[in-house]
Amino acid sequence: MKKIFIALLLSTLGALALTVGEVPPKVVLSGENGGTINGTDWNSEMLQGKVHVLFYVDPDKKSDNDAFINALHAKNYDLEKYGSVAIINLKATWLPNFAIEQKLKSKQQEFPDTLYVKDKTKYLVNAWGLADDEINVLIFDPKGILLYDHIGTMQPSDMQTAFEMIEKNLK
Repeated sequence: MKKIFIALLLSTLGALALTVGEVPPKVVLSGENGGTINGTDWNSEMLQGKVHVLFYVDPDKKSDNDAFINALHAKNYDLEKYGSVAIINLKATWLPNFAIEQKLKSKQQEFPDTLYVKDKTKYLVNAWGLADDEINVLIFDPKGILLYDHIGTMQPSDMQTAFEMIEKNLK
């Protein structure tokens, strides 16, 4: 009986994890779960039509990937073919939501080509099996297929791999 329970638990956990080469299950952040900075719903189907880089971020680790983010901005990709989304895991920090939301509004003005989204309940941690209390970097092709998944600070070799994935799929 114990073996059956463990097998079921492991298969359930595996089903939650994102799989490179597949479109993740559809998720919607709205209402009490979150949404965009301007109050509209965000749904994962918005990751189609362009190559997208999605950052799922613990606010306490927001600068851990500044080198990658700065290099990404410097690439100046064609916005007709490329988009970026930053989803902030508000439950991963002791900071009050209102303070983070004010910061996000200023970030949205500073970087208008990035869509800023709030996850108030760790919804994507649960729905997609993303790493909690970390930075997740995900790259999707124009069909919404996950091409790349990285947890934590990106090293130069990780950045190189990410840029190769993006550029290969921008064509």
